[in-house]
Amino acid sequence: MSTGAVTLFLGGDVMTGRGVDQALPHPGDPHLHESVLTSARDYLALAEARSGPIRTPVGFAEVWGDALGELARVAPDARIVNLETAVTASDDAWPRKGIHYRMHPGNVACLTAARLDCCVLANNHVLDWGYAGLRDTLQTLQAAGIRTAGAGLGAVEAAAPAVIELERGRIVVFAYGSETSGIPVAWAASTGRPGVNRLPDQSPATIRAIAERVRPVKSRPGTIVVVSLHWGDNWGYPVPRAQRAFARRLIDDAGADAVHGHSSHHPRAIEVYRERPILYGCGDLLNDYEGIGGHEEFRPELGLLYFPTFDARTGRLARLTMTPTQVHALKLIRPAPEAAAWLADRLDREGRPFGTRVRPEADGTLAVAWSRN
Repeated sequence: MSTGAVTLFLGGDVMTGRGVDQALPHPGDPHLHESVLTSARDYLALAEARSGPIRTPVGFAEVWGDALGELARVAPDARIVNLETAVTASDDAWPRKGIHYRMHPGNVACLTAARLDCCVLANNHVLDWGYAGLRDTLQTLQAAGIRTAGAGLGAVEAAAPAVIELERGRIVVFAYGSETSGIPVAWAASTGRPGVNRLPDQSPATIRAIAERVRPVKSRPGTIVVVSLHWGDNWGYPVPRAQRAFARRLIDDAGADAVHGHSSHHPRAIEVYRERPILYGCGDLLNDYEGIGGHEEFRPELGLLYFPTFDARTGRLARLTMTPTQVHALKLIRPAPEAAAWLADRLDREGRPFGTRVRPEADGTLAVAWSRN
């Protein structure tokens, strides 16, 4: 039986397409189908207007900036993010969709540079460039040695979890994309049709279906189950009652050890329920939004590296720390103390109704405290 502690790195949305792709060594076709900007190079220009000239090409590891040193310091046992872009050179843009993200397959080394173990693909951008784009994404990530969850060439593959074997057990990632995040019905994988593992609703029947998949996996000792959900609005702090109830039932009924929520463009409240973390919205980690106005009150340039540590035998959360980050010149840097303090204060405020408190540590990280239950 597995003993000891297991630490994960959980990240929110990683958007290495569009402007980031144009800064990397192998930029793809910059043409966009957006109503305002028609070239991905425009997003690179916006970032330069905000932060100054960006020397290109940016190295594959450079986009992660200070995050790489922090990942090396913490040395998590597994690294999991939501990859919110297609990895493709396909020109088959999904019709009547306002935003299309893609990163050229030649730039996949920017993902391996962070030594990612799993990219969640159950989101509202993975099919931006059609079924061909999804096939390219799956093939490119597989060839790079990165596991995927939440999308596939059919329903069975899309629903299959990613399994990360460890010396002290294993991490199993189930990924679902909710209609509340804007995933079209037509994107749902089915027999013979590629797509995402789309969550139809948040009903008891859906919980039972998830439990039927998770419970057998949990029977093996030393298994930590992460349920990764792309859900909810992009902006704002309120957590809908239905969302909170669904997250708790994933723990109560399905046996999840962590709920990894994303889609919000800024970090949202954290709950620790029955010694299991619920991250309602991890926020964006890496994107090309620099220089885009609006929503400044949420400070979307700030993100977090989440490091939950679990008891490998019981799956209970032992501690949860976070490292603040900031997007600057399309790279991740450590924010100024004022910005990190602002983020800590906001997370503390939002977490109080959920029984969590967030406090800054002397080393610039944030620690989460919770009522033991």
